[in-house]
Amino acid sequence: MEYEVGPGDGLIVAILILFLGQNLTKKVSWLREFNIPAPVTGGLICSTIVGLIYWSGGPQITFDMTVRDNLLLAFFATIGLSAKFSVLTEGGKALAILVIVSAVFLVVQDVTGVLLVSLMGHHPGYGLFGGSISFAGGYGTAIAWGDLAAEAGLTHAREVGIACATFGLIAGGMIGGPIAKRLIRTHDLDVTDSPPGEQSARDSDHARQNNGPVLRVNSVLGTLLAIAVCFELGDLVNRYLFSKGVLVPGFLTAMLCGILLTNLADFFQWPLNSGAISLTNDVSLQVFLSLSLISIQLWTLAAAIGPILLILLAQVTVMTVFAIFVVFRTMGRDYDACVIAAGFAGLGLGATPVAMANMGAITEKYRPSPKAFLVVPLVGAFFIDVLNALVIKFFITLPIISG
Repeated sequence: MEYEVGPGDGLIVAILILFLGQNLTKKVSWLREFNIPAPVTGGLICSTIVGLIYWSGGPQITFDMTVRDNLLLAFFATIGLSAKFSVLTEGGKALAILVIVSAVFLVVQDVTGVLLVSLMGHHPGYGLFGGSISFAGGYGTAIAWGDLAAEAGLTHAREVGIACATFGLIAGGMIGGPIAKRLIRTHDLDVTDSPPGEQSARDSDHARQNNGPVLRVNSVLGTLLAIAVCFELGDLVNRYLFSKGVLVPGFLTAMLCGILLTNLADFFQWPLNSGAISLTNDVSLQVFLSLSLISIQLWTLAAAIGPILLILLAQVTVMTVFAIFVVFRTMGRDYDACVIAAGFAGLGLGATPVAMANMGAITEKYRPSPKAFLVVPLVGAFFIDVLNALVIKFFITLPIISG
């Protein structure tokens, strides 16, 4: 028997679970110590309870994801609305370096997956689903490539990809904090605490860091209007591209429309309220992650749990080593580099929202990092998907996989 939780009830559950995670973080010292995001803590508790209900003979509880999908669009739209050209130029060098680092990591991730799956005696093509297709790519990429792989004879590739993406989402949210903690202690980084009650900056806009514009009704309405325009304009662009045979993720066009809109607003001297944008970004991110994690169906992962956990362990190890010894060092060996490394862990194993949650947990505990909140979302929202597609296509052409 299956029971679907509607979008309204699902939103209620997600927010309650988010509050639970926040309260647990305040009371459980090791959650604070390792900077575990509240949505990860609460979401895993909920998905475990749902799994226990199913395993005990109860109904299969599922959640309507309509609200979650819209929150994802809102999240990326606010990233775009925060990306003013004047600020983007400040992160030019750091952005370029992180893009190159990301390309190298995707190759390493796929090599790890292919080698490990080959050693298990399975077709090397499955290794790509234990690599960048599922971990860096996430659910959408795993489903898209899984269908193509099934047509090529790799049965259950889609299921393997979804399982790896699910565990990657969890692991990405769990290791970012410990990575940051190790880097801070090892390198004695400057992490001077923010004054009590100060709200950490979660975007790259300097106005918010300096107690920018006060939120008023018109500021919030203007932000909602801008996000709605990003939704609709992005949808029109997607429909046009689809008619031309080009498939582009909806969140990407929403973000690009946000970039265009915020810079046009500045040009015509109608600046948007950065505080309202940042607050909307925070809310959409937290609730999106909570909805994503409460909807994980643990029972669907039980069949292949052994090999998948082995792959996950290998990829987590690779990610940890890469974040500490490559990302941190190439990004400057300072506090910003530490936050970027923690975000990159979430990005490479889970998704951009996981990266943002990792960085948010760290900056809430210590101090803001405008540089990290500028370059990581841009890499995660656009560059890594393009790079991943190129890397996957390269591996597919190799004789070990295509032969």
